[in-house]
Amino acid sequence: MHEKMTWLLIAVAIAGFALAEIVSKRYRNTVHASANDTALELMMSVSLLVFTQPLIVLITDALGQRFAPELRNAWSTLPWWAMTGILLVGDDMLQYWWHRISHSAHLWPLHRAHHSASYMSIRITYRNNFFYYLMMPGLWVGASMLYLGFGTVYFVYLVVKLVVILGAHCAWAWDEPLYRIRALHPLMWIVERTISTPATHRAHHAITNLDGIGHYSGNFGNLLFLWDVLFGTAYITRRYPAEVGLRDDQLFGAERWHHQMFYPLCQSSREYSALKFGGQIYSDESAGQFPTDSLADSSGRVTR
Repeated sequence: MHEKMTWLLIAVAIAGFALAEIVSKRYRNTVHASANDTALELMMSVSLLVFTQPLIVLITDALGQRFAPELRNAWSTLPWWAMTGILLVGDDMLQYWWHRISHSAHLWPLHRAHHSASYMSIRITYRNNFFYYLMMPGLWVGASMLYLGFGTVYFVYLVVKLVVILGAHCAWAWDEPLYRIRALHPLMWIVERTISTPATHRAHHAITNLDGIGHYSGNFGNLLFLWDVLFGTAYITRRYPAEVGLRDDQLFGAERWHHQMFYPLCQSSREYSALKFGGQIYSDESAGQFPTDSLADSSGRVTR
């Protein structure tokens, strides 16, 4: 029953944000997705929800039954606030650190796909590498908490977290009109330092840090932006970058969806790419390491 209600609430949340994108015309005006984008987003969303998450739950449950059967539902008597606190630390804070180290040279290829979208929309929420989610510590911790008996609290937590994440990625920036209301400034000061918002998350997806708005080297929080505040990676401007995405895709052409999804099993054939062994991360700050006269035509082929 809890799982059915969770899926229903998730469906309502997705439909609500999708409607907001359409009614506000932000989807029509800003989301210019290619077939390559659609393939990546569709395949990743389906694989995560249908394969990866269920697999992690099944493996965790099997390991629990094999090595610690006495621990099944052992924490089910904890108060809801204690369960919530454990989930915030064991899942959300851990995901903050996983996200943060995924911007390092070694793990960037597993997270790059999420930043390669040149638009913001709920459709990119699960846009990532297949192995990025399979290795995500928070998913394994969440499955362990289910085994320990968190049940209802975990499903409520999951819905709340998804609503915040969808809102942060939504093409319609729900916080923008609230910033215009002077009476709400004190409330928004608290909100933007507590949860991820469109403004702070767009800064993380910005194509550059050089405009004073972008901050892809910070703002790593998923549900709680508080982790960025506590660990010194927060950057708040209440402004929105003019562009999101990756500069190297603009210069050298978009990476193919299967290279983004299945690296390192599939590696890019693009000349300048992070999605192959020995490749480098491209940024405006490191542009001098790459040729500046390389541009991609509309088909994605590199021309000089």
